[in-house]
Amino acid sequence: MEYKKIVEGKFISRPNRFIARVLINGKEETVHVKNTGRCKELLVPDARVYLEDCRENSKRKTPFDLVAVMKGKRLINMDSQAPNKASEEFLRESFFRGEKVSIHPEYTYKKSRIDFLCRCKNQKYLVEVKGVTLEKDGRTYFPDAPTERGLKHINELSAAISDGFCCIILFVIQMDDVLSFSPNEKTQPQFKSALIEAEKKGVVPLAYCCKVTPSSMVIDREIPIIL
Repeated sequence: MEYKKIVEGKFISRPNRFIARVLINGKEETVHVKNTGRCKELLVPDARVYLEDCRENSKRKTPFDLVAVMKGKRLINMDSQAPNKASEEFLRESFFRGEKVSIHPEYTYKKSRIDFLCRCKNQKYLVEVKGVTLEKDGRTYFPDAPTERGLKHINELSAAISDGFCCIILFVIQMDDVLSFSPNEKTQPQFKSALIEAEKKGVVPLAYCCKVTPSSMVIDREIPIIL
């Protein structure tokens, strides 16, 4: 997953969840934030950020998209669309180990839209993707804020097992060099409970970290999940 044109900037402030003010080449710009989550631990004053230059699109209200940030020495992609794009590449090219696979994004199952329906060797897979940007001491967590949508997806995946689907919830860690992933019990204990129950019913939780550069993000390697 790659961006076309990336520029560097310095974060100033975030007036609301959709926009930020960033210093780019000595000029203060209002930019679009491609993540509506809190991200308070990432977007701090003077943080180095990376933005996709979108000025060729004359219909846009903002000229740049904020897509990545440096947290200390760690580069974190915080584009909420990147995990799905990287996951589709990963599922198509690597996950099924060279087997022929058909991939259908945004598959409707009951009352939810699941990120991917994959068909491989006469088996149907439902894959729900969750991007992870919250890190502390090398360990990563999801969610960073309560998510009713996330709970709904876990419950739908659990129900789909009885309909003959193989169900996977894929946590895409939008950074490299991390030790583990865990559900964020402090933020939403119900999410952890739901994930544990879903695993008992046959849903497979997986966590992969990514190779991240200012202009790209590629799923790299599996990391342990600590429930």
